[in-house]
Amino acid sequence: MADLITYDALIIGGGLAGLTCALHLSQANCKVLLVEKHTYPHHKVCGEYVSNEVLQYLKNLGIDPYAKGAKKISKFEMSSKNGAVIQTELPLGGFGISRYSFDNILYEELRKHAEVVFDTVSSVSFSSEIFTVETQNKNRYKAHYVVGAFGKRSNIDINLKRDFIRERSSWLAVKAHYECDFPEDTVALHNFEGGYCGLSKTETNAVNACYLTTYKSFKRVGAIGAFQEQVLSENPYLKDFFSTARLLFDKPLTISQISFQKKEPVTNHIFMIGDSAGLIHPLCGNGMAMAIHAAKLFSELFLSAYKTGHADRSQLEQLYTDIWQKTFSKRLRTGRRIQNMLLRPAATSIGFRIAKVVPALVPNLIKHTHGNVL
Repeated sequence: MADLITYDALIIGGGLAGLTCALHLSQANCKVLLVEKHTYPHHKVCGEYVSNEVLQYLKNLGIDPYAKGAKKISKFEMSSKNGAVIQTELPLGGFGISRYSFDNILYEELRKHAEVVFDTVSSVSFSSEIFTVETQNKNRYKAHYVVGAFGKRSNIDINLKRDFIRERSSWLAVKAHYECDFPEDTVALHNFEGGYCGLSKTETNAVNACYLTTYKSFKRVGAIGAFQEQVLSENPYLKDFFSTARLLFDKPLTISQISFQKKEPVTNHIFMIGDSAGLIHPLCGNGMAMAIHAAKLFSELFLSAYKTGHADRSQLEQLYTDIWQKTFSKRLRTGRRIQNMLLRPAATSIGFRIAKVVPALVPNLIKHTHGNVL
């Protein structure tokens, strides 16, 4: 049997983080392999709003979301369970685009530069400074470095015995596209008992509705349709939306066991990016930008060391851990605090009253969950 090709970097997972990282490295002439279990395009449970902080970086990689119809978003609206509302301008603004389109745009560009395999990784081992990655289809690959971009929760996390995977999560998410009259320059966050729902327009003019809720709240009803009618619709804004919007999917998409537990940026020498490294609460509207930003952080560190022939694995791992923590830890903490407040009706009521008196409060909080332009 011929010797296996040894890749400079093998990336597990082809979401935003994995695709962006693979694109960045391959455009710098690294030999990259990306392994993704699903073919493109496909829908994902996601808020589908992206902060403009990553827009210039994407353009540097040859990706222009606006050229593909992304909606320019400049306004933010938030309501309490009872319908009290706050409206403000977004400090940086952002764009609305479906994951169906966005991931596929990145993939189509990536395939010009790198190899992509559609398969499911079953094991990752590390010996003598080389990774061996095996898949369910009995394929085997070797790489000097492996990047984990396999999302919020994966069987690989179980194989790696990561701490967070041992704890059951109390969160689930539901997402679908709808036809409805909704302003294309606005991203909205509407609260309900046990969760919140984000609304924003995508490149097809469909409105993406994605909500996060606790199992405790959902189990009171137990079915998506009834939950939207009985629980979400206690909020007058959501009642109006779900009573007038026309569902464009055959049925909503769901994902369970969403964990907001702390994760390590490097595990067993695997560099974690995107949700594999840490998940910000969706109410912050910054998860997609964080995934792309993390890909940039790793790619730049990797290229500065590995491509100059001076890579020291332990040093690179420590540098990445430090810069990841410095860049994202404060955002994650702020997101946790905001979510804890919104899940307590009394605290939410007080927060809304203060925000009415101090209009700069909400934009300031948004800045604390977002970064500067890359």
